[in-house]
Amino acid sequence: MIQIKDTSFRYAGESVNGSVEQISLDIKKGECVVFCGRSGCGKTTIMRLINRLIPGHFAGAFQGEVRVNQEDTFDMPMYQLAERVGSVFQNPRTQFFQTDTDSEIVFGCENCGMPQEQLEIRRLHTLKELKLEALAGRNIFEMSGGEKQKIAFASVYAMNPAIYLLDEPSSNLDIESVNELRAYLEILKEQGKTIVLTEHRLYYLMGLADRIVYIEEGRIQQIFLTKYLYEMSQEQRREMGLRAIDLEQVHVMRARVKPAKVERTLLEAKEVSIYRKKRKLLEKINFVAGKGEVIAITGTNGSGKTTLLRTICGLHSEYDGDFLREGVVQKKQTKIEAFLYGNAGCELSAFCRKCGSRVQIRFKTSTKKEDRRYLANVKFI
Repeated sequence: MIQIKDTSFRYAGESVNGSVEQISLDIKKGECVVFCGRSGCGKTTIMRLINRLIPGHFAGAFQGEVRVNQEDTFDMPMYQLAERVGSVFQNPRTQFFQTDTDSEIVFGCENCGMPQEQLEIRRLHTLKELKLEALAGRNIFEMSGGEKQKIAFASVYAMNPAIYLLDEPSSNLDIESVNELRAYLEILKEQGKTIVLTEHRLYYLMGLADRIVYIEEGRIQQIFLTKYLYEMSQEQRREMGLRAIDLEQVHVMRARVKPAKVERTLLEAKEVSIYRKKRKLLEKINFVAGKGEVIAITGTNGSGKTTLLRTICGLHSEYDGDFLREGVVQKKQTKIEAFLYGNAGCELSAFCRKCGSRVQIRFKTSTKKEDRRYLANVKFI
């Protein structure tokens, strides 16, 4: 089904990070193969080699051969490859072309020239099969990261490719959604689809993955069956940078630092209710944040965690109630002296009251001089 032979790639102008060397692997039809390893080891690069984003969209030095159904991907038109290989990226925002979920789900099918009545059949079938009816007709950019991940998967599922490439598909999902993802993968297995994943979370793939491919510094170091993971000790897995394979073995770590001794309150929320287009998202939020405290906001996908942070930072202004900075009520148009906000899509936003500037940096590769200049002036609270 997929043959990778003596393939190497090094990104242009970058260090070894993410590069791969002498990768050779055959993936059979109907297999579920998981690439794992530490961040930056080259897992995503291998996915890009299969779907031909490398070298098509990422410049660098390439050598080797990648085949799908015995055909060299270099000789295949991209539209033909896309009909056979469906990709779900780690950051779903980078693959959306529409603003609403219904249009996004059938976007690929529409580009393949399907008639209108067939598009509607595919849309309804996909929503029902994946149990995503609640996400129908939604504005994509008003959804949580986990909900976007589900729509990205649905848009590929609607095209019914033979091969699925999933790049860390659980990264934005809560535990319930991870269980739903496993159910999706079980459906694909029953349909005889070939599944290739990169993952750090391994527990939900136990009993589902056929082979585990361990990558280290751009090379395949080991290929083994999932049962071998059970034979490893926790210490062995930890040394390899692999996470738990059974959540029963995960225990809360003891704090290595003493709790902060709060001497003064820096930020306070009083009776804050947050809306989006008059729809109430969060109601009567009250909390106090003291200097030196580390506060975690937890909850399920779509519960409002990101929206709350965006509101605190001034990125969302539809709310009632008050935010106080050191006892002083902040007006909606007033930026707190400095906030740095990073979202699940690897974007950073910084605000500085003194220079009146808002800076947004997308991804780690941003090299804009003004971004660096503004961030250098930010004083964190």
